[in-house]
Amino acid sequence: MRDDLAAATATLARAGVETPRADAEWLLAGLLGVGRATLALGLESRLDAETARRYAVAVRRRARREPLQRILGWEGFRDVRLHVTRDVLVPRPETEMLVEWSLALVPSVRLAVDVGTGSGCIACSIATERPAALVIAVDSSQAAAVVARANVDALGLRDRVAVVVTDLLAAVGGRGVDLIVANLPYIPTGTLSTLAPEVARHEPAAALDGGEDGLVLIRRLIAIAPGRLTAGGALVLETAGGTQTPVVVELLRTAGFTGVATRQDLHGVERFVAGRWS
Repeated sequence: MRDDLAAATATLARAGVETPRADAEWLLAGLLGVGRATLALGLESRLDAETARRYAVAVRRRARREPLQRILGWEGFRDVRLHVTRDVLVPRPETEMLVEWSLALVPSVRLAVDVGTGSGCIACSIATERPAALVIAVDSSQAAAVVARANVDALGLRDRVAVVVTDLLAAVGGRGVDLIVANLPYIPTGTLSTLAPEVARHEPAAALDGGEDGLVLIRRLIAIAPGRLTAGGALVLETAGGTQTPVVVELLRTAGFTGVATRQDLHGVERFVAGRWS
């Protein structure tokens, strides 16, 4: 396997993959059903012909810059493992921090809404970490909802997470929600082509494109969220950071939210914005 890994690493490096050795190891470990540490202990073994063929196919897919998680079929997110397909974004580590902050703001959440659920990563994390919480996971994409429901079922959360296909909060009833969390499309349309190939070529454009300034859906959500939140309930948003953050702060304040604050992501980008409804 040592030679197979070396050849795969060289192929991925030529293709411009940022972490060629690690990706080559993840792909082979995934095929063998072992962890990377176990893989490292068996490098002197030989691959059988069928596994070698499947590995070559996986490496070619990654060399075309298809996301590693898509090829493996899963991604870890906080305490859960989620199935991912071409119909949803690959869950990001940054969004794990969105969940962490949301739960800190509303530690005893009873009813939460995850807007733009995609794979269901936020909704499933909230339900897993708050066993008393009910979560409505909303997405406008029927295909994404299929993926989210599969993850909800796989994690045994069907009794507490409902996946709904709707426009923002259209299918959510009246006031009574403690927490609204949203990772909506926020990339300005004109910059989509500048994203990494893994994103620009392989992830669903509808889950990325936030309109001219990236804030079309975020503006709409801020306008209607007060009609769903309980007194003291929180709205927590992920943005692209940069110039978007102060704009979203002002939108929340203008809409009547109090205690508006921001948080940095793993790279120090002021990306998350939250406010309370009073």
